[in-house]
Parts: sequence; C-alpha cells; structure tokens
Amino acid sequence: MQERTSLVDALEGIGKVERELDDNVEMIALGEAENDEGVVVEAENALKALKKEVARRELEALLSGEADKFDSYLEVHAGAGGTESQDWAAMLLRMYTRWAENHGFKIEYLEETLGEEAGLKSATIQISGHNAYGWLKTEAGVHRLVRISPFDSNARRHTSFSSVAIFPVVDDSIKIDIRESDVRTDTMRSGGAGGQHVNKTESAVRLTHIPTGVAVVCQAGRSQHKNRAQAWDMLRARLYEIELKRREEQAAADQAAKTDIGWGHQIRSYVLQPYQMVKDLRTGVQTSDTSGVLDGDLDEFMAATLAQRAFGTAPGQVEDVD
Repeated sequence: MQERTSLVDALEGIGKVERELDDNVEMIALGEAENDEGVVVEAENALKALKKEVARRELEALLSGEADKFDSYLEVHAGAGGTESQDWAAMLLRMYTRWAENHGFKIEYLEETLGEEAGLKSATIQISGHNAYGWLKTEAGVHRLVRISPFDSNARRHTSFSSVAIFPVVDDSIKIDIRESDVRTDTMRSGGAGGQHVNKTESAVRLTHIPTGVAVVCQAGRSQHKNRAQAWDMLRARLYEIELKRREEQAAADQAAKTDIGWGHQIRSYVLQPYQMVKDLRTGVQTSDTSGVLDGDLDEFMAATLAQRAFGTAPGQVEDVD
C-alpha cells in the first residue's frame, strides 16, 4: 500500500503539472488577445510557482534509495556547552517539527531528556510521511549556532553545537537479526515533559547493542512492554542505517554525524549575531531569512544536498561563517 500510494502520488502529480501548464498557457494567450495585463501577470506567476513544483518533484523522483520511502527517526543531541547548547538543541527540535508539520507529516515523541535549566540534552521523535527519510537524511550532522546568549548577563556572543542523527523506520520487509545476548537492557523512570509528549512512569527502556555501542531510549508509552517493543524497532533501524551507510559511497561524509559535536564537523552554520545568515557548508546554499529557517523552511537546503548527491557534483571549497 505504501508503494502504491507513492506511485499514485507521482502519477497524479505529473497529471496536475500538465493540466496547470496548459491552463496557464491558454490564460496568457487569452489575456494577450484581450489586452488584459492582470490575467497575463496572474498566469505568469502561476507558471513560476509551477516551475518550483516541477523542480521539487524532479528531486523527489531521485529519492530511489533503498530506505528513502520509509518514515524516519530523528535524534537531537546537545553538544558541550551546558545550557547554551541544550537551548540550541531545543531550537533544532522545534525547527524539524515545524518542517514536518508544514509537509503534513505525523510526529510522535519517543524520548525527551530536559536540560537542568533550559532546553534539551537529547530528544528522539518519529516523523511519518511520504519519503520522510529520503528528505531528512540530508540533515544528519553537526549544526552550529552563533548568537548573543540569552543566558549571559554580559550579553556576549556564544557559539553552540548540537548534532542531528537520522535513521529510517524499517518495516517487516527488512530483516535485521540481532542476538539478544548482544543487547543490554536498562529500565528507568521517564523524565520528559510529560503531558502529550511523554509519561512520567517507571517505564522507560534503554537498549544498548554491545558490539557496536549503539544505544536507543524509548519512554513514549505508559507500559514498559510497549516501550521495549518500540526500542527494539528503533535499534533494528539504527543497525540497518549503519549497514546502509557502509554500502554508500558517501559513507565518509555521512560519518560526520557520529564525530565530535564541535568545530570542524558542522554541516551548517546559523549566525544570528552580528548579522543574519544561515549557510550550508556542503553546498554553499545560504539565506539571510534566519527566522524562516528556524521555523522549518528547510526545503532549499535539503534539495541542494539531494541534487549534489544525485548528480555527483563535488562540493566546492566553502568558507566557514563566523
């Protein structure tokens, strides 16, 4: 059904583009014949929007990877720097939930560890929607923020780092064999925000895959049994993602998400002071609309990274933003 939905969406999208193209070309011809400049301008603007839609669908057609069609887990981890980095981690989580909401994707909170004063130490969410992993996989890595710290009474400029990890939600068609003897299970009290996000019960489960060191935490459910089952799904997904990366030619670049959360490993810089600029260090794409980006306007960055991977263009020598 998931594959059928994907094919129907693609075919209907092509049909819609063809119809809108014909309609707007006819509108322009009609407007010119009747000297109605308003109709011509309206149709031309519609064609410009249609061009963007075609470009988006062209990129989406390139999402043909083994796992691109799957839903996605997204993890955010604060780097060194205490409250400042933890607040940045919370800002990143908000940015991605806004992006998901803007695309009509479903969001489920699986784990959330709050900072001592503000922000998040870590959080895990599941984003469900068409090609969710295919789009989000471009966001894995370290994200750098430069701003005047709201937590500094002297109003000094601070640089903070947080990392984002992306891995696919695998279905029953993907077989991942894990020996139970290789997995350590720990249980703990849930410690998230409560309410609609997580439940403060003695039900949180952490699984650690000893051979690889991969660890996952789930505290979304009210029962330990449900959280354990969800954690096993997450662990299988993490190990599957590791295998995907091993087979990809870009494995070395993707490993940036697993390196130190600090200088030299960031994929994108977000500068709020002394000027406004968000710059992707892989593709060179940049914008001064920092508020829009932090509100989830990420499609331009994702599309550029996808195109770079799909067409094999090597990233230029991009200078860092400071």
